[in-house]
Amino acid sequence: MTRYWLMKAEPAEVSVDDALAAPNATVAWTGVRNYQARNFMRDAMRIGDGVLFYHSSCAEPGIVGLARVASDTYPDPTQFDAGSPYYDPKSPPDKPRWQLVDVQVTHQTHNLTLAELRADPDLQGLAMLKRGNRLSITPVEAQDWRTVCARLGAPDAA
Repeated sequence: MTRYWLMKAEPAEVSVDDALAAPNATVAWTGVRNYQARNFMRDAMRIGDGVLFYHSSCAEPGIVGLARVASDTYPDPTQFDAGSPYYDPKSPPDKPRWQLVDVQVTHQTHNLTLAELRADPDLQGLAMLKRGNRLSITPVEAQDWRTVCARLGAPDAA
């Protein structure tokens, strides 16, 4: 069963353009340091799941592409790198605390902005729009996935 996710990235760290320029249009989703978001990757994501690629912390936040989960989870190497902003000295290599998945961009789209998402009555169920939600990874219902794909004029598949 395919599941769907919205994954936020700051374009200064990794943008949809960066992902498209990477080999196989695939990037490691490093730097997640929230247990619930980590658990989504570790326990619920499967290869082939659909991803709404969302740019956050930028002038015009919004969904800028469609992607798919391209790997099983594996340890995030940035947790062991003392020079990384994501370094975690309490995470031992033999029992890593933080996991990641690889994400492969399948379609770059126009920016479906946060304002447009909020204004769309058909998308009010999106978890990322709920008051107080600040997670970088949230599940997306199949109906919301189809609605977003329709708004983007994109194929209904990752």
